[in-house]
Formats: sequence, C-alpha cells, structure tokens
Amino acid sequence: MSGKFSTYKGYPLVRCGDQIYYGYMSDPYVIWIQILRKDDVEGEQMVSKVRVVLLDTNEPNPMKAVVKNAERECGLYEAIDIADVWLKKALGA
Repeated sequence: MSGKFSTYKGYPLVRCGDQIYYGYMSDPYVIWIQILRKDDVEGEQMVSKVRVVLLDTNEPNPMKAVVKNAERECGLYEAIDIADVWLKKALGA
C-alpha cells in the first residue's frame, strides 16, 4: 500500500465497506459517514440513506465523542458535502 488516500477539498477520505472517514485523525474533529441503505438503480448499487457524524478526536470515550449527527435520505456526494461543511465549521476553517 502506498499510504496515499483519496481526498476531497483537501481532506482525506478513507472507506472501509459502508463506513467512510473524512478528515485528518490528528485534527480535533473528523467526520464518520455510515451508509445505511443502498438502492439498485439500473443494475448499480447507489447510496440512498446515510448517517453523518462529527466526532471529537480528543475524547477517549466513544459515546461522548459524538458532537453532532444526522440521518439523511441522500446520495454519497451530498453526504460528503454535508461532511465538508460540518468539518470546516468545527475546525474554524
């Protein structure tokens, strides 16, 4: 593995199955996107429902690390756009 990740607007996107992390784990906040539902569209699996979660990376208790979360009936691109807005606001960027 080369150690390089896909990026979006300057932040890394790391996907493992139906979970995506957006942002640097070394920053105070990171986004966790869970794919909750996929629909078949012309033979392709398309994301149709997601949960977007803003996590505090400095909080050792995972139950307390959730700063903000929302479920949306939307595709992956819209979810990543939501994630980008939340992350930039949280980081003061």
